[in-house]
Amino acid sequence: MAQWATLPYHRAERVSPLGYRLINRLMGPFRPQARVESTALIDGLLAPSPAIPPKYFYDALGCALFDAICELPEYYLTRTERGIYAAHRETIAAVVGQNRQFIDLGAGNCAKGESWIAALQPRRYLAVDIAAAAIEPALARLAHAHPEVEFTGVITDFSRTLDLSSDLDHGAATFFYPGSSIGNFAPDDALGLLGQIRDLSFRRGGLLIGVDAPKDGARLAAAYDDALGVTAAFNRNVLNHVNALLGSDFDPAAFAHVAFYNAAESRVEMHLEASSAQRVTIAGRERVFAAGERIHTENSYKYAPQEFAALLRRAGFSDIAVWQDDAGDFAVYYAE
Repeated sequence: MAQWATLPYHRAERVSPLGYRLINRLMGPFRPQARVESTALIDGLLAPSPAIPPKYFYDALGCALFDAICELPEYYLTRTERGIYAAHRETIAAVVGQNRQFIDLGAGNCAKGESWIAALQPRRYLAVDIAAAAIEPALARLAHAHPEVEFTGVITDFSRTLDLSSDLDHGAATFFYPGSSIGNFAPDDALGLLGQIRDLSFRRGGLLIGVDAPKDGARLAAAYDDALGVTAAFNRNVLNHVNALLGSDFDPAAFAHVAFYNAAESRVEMHLEASSAQRVTIAGRERVFAAGERIHTENSYKYAPQEFAALLRRAGFSDIAVWQDDAGDFAVYYAE
């Protein structure tokens, strides 16, 4: 296998024998923000209201658990979005256009993005994700199955900045952001990310995005607290990842998974609640989590169609098309 090569812009790159490129902006010696991010994670855990950003869910085990969550009966989001695409694929493809660059944000195992290759016939496919464990095997599979497409993987943390200007050519680009992942961002942060996408898609480009809609709180809570406990395992596993990153000594089994719908904020919240007092060493500092104290791990904001269309317009998009399932549970938008 080819060796990593140091490139400008603090990145490393190698080319697989299968022909796809893999760009890693998170490799240790090429990652100038690593110390800043580590400090932010530590500060969040030591804060009076502790929190862990959701990007830390996605180590190798976290990726596998999330894939399992997407197939759970309570987790309607994936199958509902899939149903919208199946029902309207030809119409959506006609609106989006073919032979563009296709940028799959939060690509994971690339299954959602791959479902659009036949309809959109992209000439280039950029899979963008923080999780190297998911993205490389996905690219290997895609490059073998679709030799006519140029594949590139970009391992980066776009919750901070979407640094793709050096990876795109001058042709039209379609950004794809499925799964209502935009809901993990607070509205102002979501606006910032949408604005970055808008700036990168100025070359006759656009955004195809799936967004969950508000609904009954009990149904929403069940989607994030399934009967089998897969989401609970996913949530607790973030502590395993934190231990690996910081050398801390969290006991994941000592924290209970808590998920509920915050109607006032139109978001589902996930927390880890200490079942008993926990004394944890974090970067050489001791932090006591009292019984019942919670670590906030994720928000998932829900948007009515008119609310999200307004957010897209504020970010600089126009010509917004919307498709929904019959029940109005979920919406897919394409914005130029």
